[in-house]
Amino acid sequence: MKTFKKISIALCASAIMIPALAQAQGMHGQGYGPKMGDREFSIGGAGSSDKNFDNGGFGIAADLGWYLSDRTVAGVRQSVSWAAVDNGDDAWQGSTKGFIDYHFGANQVRPFVGATLGAIYGDGVKETGTAGVELGMKYYVLPTTFIQARAEYSFLFDSSDSATKNYDNGRWDYVVGMGYNF
Repeated sequence: MKTFKKISIALCASAIMIPALAQAQGMHGQGYGPKMGDREFSIGGAGSSDKNFDNGGFGIAADLGWYLSDRTVAGVRQSVSWAAVDNGDDAWQGSTKGFIDYHFGANQVRPFVGATLGAIYGDGVKETGTAGVELGMKYYVLPTTFIQARAEYSFLFDSSDSATKNYDNGRWDYVVGMGYNF
């Protein structure tokens, strides 16, 4: 439980610093949101569960992306999660994924859809590839600073044949956090 408290404090401290860092970067002068060539960093609380929401865990996730256009961002995402298991050992798991997201609108509210491709690894999970689709929403509280919520459905595979077979045996990943464009 001490580890959870330490990580929670670090996550909160990071979230508090994001608006200050974004303010220090200056305003875009074009309103809210990024423009082509900007970068994006976000951090948040993460969770995952099986497709029936019977088993799951929680942790932290961070993204670093680059805007290919005013609406399209591509990047890399890292998450680490853990679970306290009843009548068993605690387990950790990580994932590293590439992603591409397309954002709709040009106001403070920006819904988005996207795709991911990467790998999962850790205790109690077979180290394997993962691919998925995601949707989410960003709300810009400052011209370059946002809060976001994202949900991703992923399926696991270790070959192209298993990708087709495992689509129905996927998992949900979700994140709520903050970020900024610079």
